[in-house]
Amino acid sequence: MACGSAVYAQPANMPLKQACLPFAAVLIGPVVVIIVFLGDSAVIVGLWPAHFIWTYCCVLKTKRIGPVLKILAVQFLPLPLVLLPVLGILGSLLVGIGYGVFAPVMATFEAVGEGVADKLSHCFLDGTASTIRGACMVVHDVTDFCFHSYFSFMDDLSEKMGDDEKPLDIKLTYLPRSFLVALVAVPVDVLMITGVALWKSPCMLLKGWQRLCEDLVGREGPFLETVCVPFAGLAIILWPLAVIGGVIASFLSSFIFGFHAGLISYQEASFQMGLSYMISAVALFDEYTNDLLYLREGSCLPRPKYRKADSPKVETNRDKEEYNTAAESAEKQHHRYHKPRRVLQRSKTIMETIQRLRPIQIWDWLFRSCEINGRILLSEGLMSCEDIEQFITKGKGKKLSIKLPAWCILHCLIRSAKHDSHGLLISDNVEVTNFNWPRDRVIDWVLGPLLVLKEQMKKLELTEDEELCLRKLIMTNENEKPSDWDDCGFPSSDSVKRAQLQAIIRRLQGIVGNMSRIPGFRRRFLNLTRALYLEAIEAGAIDGTRDIKRRVKEDITSEKLQDNKDVVEGKGPSNGTSGGIDIV
Repeated sequence: MACGSAVYAQPANMPLKQACLPFAAVLIGPVVVIIVFLGDSAVIVGLWPAHFIWTYCCVLKTKRIGPVLKILAVQFLPLPLVLLPVLGILGSLLVGIGYGVFAPVMATFEAVGEGVADKLSHCFLDGTASTIRGACMVVHDVTDFCFHSYFSFMDDLSEKMGDDEKPLDIKLTYLPRSFLVALVAVPVDVLMITGVALWKSPCMLLKGWQRLCEDLVGREGPFLETVCVPFAGLAIILWPLAVIGGVIASFLSSFIFGFHAGLISYQEASFQMGLSYMISAVALFDEYTNDLLYLREGSCLPRPKYRKADSPKVETNRDKEEYNTAAESAEKQHHRYHKPRRVLQRSKTIMETIQRLRPIQIWDWLFRSCEINGRILLSEGLMSCEDIEQFITKGKGKKLSIKLPAWCILHCLIRSAKHDSHGLLISDNVEVTNFNWPRDRVIDWVLGPLLVLKEQMKKLELTEDEELCLRKLIMTNENEKPSDWDDCGFPSSDSVKRAQLQAIIRRLQGIVGNMSRIPGFRRRFLNLTRALYLEAIEAGAIDGTRDIKRRVKEDITSEKLQDNKDVVEGKGPSNGTSGGIDIV
């Protein structure tokens, strides 16, 4: 009885929370929707003519695409380019609604929590200004992506090819076979996958209700916090809608499987392999649903072989082999101490989710490291004030936006290699490995290659003099060819070692270049640059009478440097990842 009474115990401020939640969402939601919808739509529609024209120009003048593929691209490009503003406007509307509703609700949770005085005023005031400021940041990030990231992608397409590169093209003789396979596979996969989804939807409905009811009785998952009980109860009622959404998603994904069968037929130059993938796609979907619903796998469909090679993709790159070997050894070591058990596991609690590394923690470490290293490099003359002014006024500057983050990451790799770490040491007490990094696709694309580079740095065994010289070379010298390091004073005369270091630096700069296109990166780095600029003025390194000082101060005052608040105040982030940050 004690447990039962505890389950349904209501805190004294529960009516206050329930009363304030809809009010905050109703009051702030429409304002956020208007800001995000109108701001993003204006940017997308306003830049659409420039995107349309520039895309065609880059496709026509690029050497990376062969003549046949270029002709097909020119003919089919109007369809995605016309759909781009429509999808962008619809996406901005959905983002505005979601952010305008959930952000004030979460702020109200914090306002009426324990240890907060005057909860009534906080629950109405907290989350209003921050949510509106967040909506403006969303518009800012979309603007950066449309103005800079998009054109950066197109510029990469227009770059000259290397001597060992070949243009991407298609063979006309393979196209009839591929179209025929896609014509057969699309209806078959749509019917089969949709049929499997419909057949297992009752099981998904019952399994979901069972899990939610078990969490309700055991006070786990969404029922852990009393304030979340109404939302968790709403989840039980609306769970059939989630099942319907899963069936609809299966129906839409079946078209992708069908078209991919045509691609397999083209890659393998075989009509039979395309049909084999058509059947394998249904088998893969069947296995995935069985794993999701904890069903037996004995009833799964057979999965025929759809690749002529022994593996789906023959990897000849040494880096990929090293990465796969390291991942397999780490996985074996992990399973040695943690034997896998096929049991129905409970949902993770809120505190367990908070304690795991999140993508925002990785970004906080990177910008904090850039801020610390930027101060030192600026004081030593490896980074000039003109570089900062150029980036602030014109938004350009490879030394600041590419080389500075590349050096911070390289120093982290050197430090991790020296300590023989299994992952990346981003601070004295935080190590990012295969098992604790955020399960985010963007993070996977970044951290996976960095682990390979770390193993390569470990084999190079750099000395302290070489590390100090690398700081100068990566900031002041080019790294395109071995002759760029002639007469640079690099301690080692080993030409192979120097070439390997140049290759690692080029790869790091390429990784940073791709990271700079992620929404939010440019905004946070620009705020960081403004903070460094004001610090240089206060230190007397820059003439403070110029007009750019007034512009920077106005920008910092208007934006309040939300993302770099800790950087300006000289404090680290509160998540514990700032201690022992990598510095020069």
